[in-house]
Amino acid sequence: MTITQLRAFVYAAEHGSFTSAASRLGVSQPTISALIRKLEEHHELPLFIRTGRKLALTAAGSELLGWARQIVETAELADEALVELRGIQRGSISLGVLRNANFYFLPDMVERFHRRRPNVNLRLFGQNSFEVVEGVRNGQLEAGIVVLPVPDEELEVFPLVQDEVLWASIHPERVAAPVSIEQIVSNPVVLYDASYSWNDPTRRQLSERAQERGLRLQPRLEVEYLEAALELVKRGLGDTMVSRAVTQNVNFPPEIHVASFETPLYDTIAVIRRRNSVYSPAIRELIDIVNDILKERAYGNGRPGRTNLVQGGREGEDERA
Repeated sequence: MTITQLRAFVYAAEHGSFTSAASRLGVSQPTISALIRKLEEHHELPLFIRTGRKLALTAAGSELLGWARQIVETAELADEALVELRGIQRGSISLGVLRNANFYFLPDMVERFHRRRPNVNLRLFGQNSFEVVEGVRNGQLEAGIVVLPVPDEELEVFPLVQDEVLWASIHPERVAAPVSIEQIVSNPVVLYDASYSWNDPTRRQLSERAQERGLRLQPRLEVEYLEAALELVKRGLGDTMVSRAVTQNVNFPPEIHVASFETPLYDTIAVIRRRNSVYSPAIRELIDIVNDILKERAYGNGRPGRTNLVQGGREGEDERA
């Protein structure tokens, strides 16, 4: 059983004819017939019922098809990886990103990468860091950029930058000074990332702080998107958490006031990958672009209330990459 035979079988099954499979592979129809006949002879089982113009799978063919597709798809991915090693000129790469990536690096990252590699298809996934972790762990994603903390079993984690988390309210008196967790739970709260709830890293940090004081953080309203939460805050329906990067965006509502936490709270943005894995050249280049963008925006390094680079994050990653 060879890759060529399996590829001929898969294409014939998908297109319903040897002629279409031959056209897909750029060979003659007799070549496809011979490849599949050898496959059938090897296993002494018919794979197709040849009736009329349309091929139909036998029970053996149906059993083989799923396995054959996996093998062919894996071989094609291997081809793409080797193409990338020759210069990252074409192919497709997938990266998981945190929910608020747009506020940190996403538009600039896409633009810079596209200008360098216009023929490489870029696919970005992720509604939440928790979802990205699952994608990296099960192999659907080669790497991801997430907010910590995340469950790191089977993963390597490389911190890049910290961004302060602030508390936001339409009522200036509630955020006139650094806020305590007691103040937060005493007023209505609006939280986003409803689908992932307390699996969301930032929400987990808030919940843990409340638990340490014997309190429970119970949101009055939960929505899926940050933008919706900010709109509800603007209408006076509750207060919410927000990263400093979001508040510096031109679209952040000017009516909303923010303050630091009494004990400052930070989101740490990090790269994750499966343990003992190695980045492909394209993913490495993409992560380097993200790192450059974060460095450019980490002005005022070391001063409170700013977005700060995590010292040593890239060095550790480079040693193991």
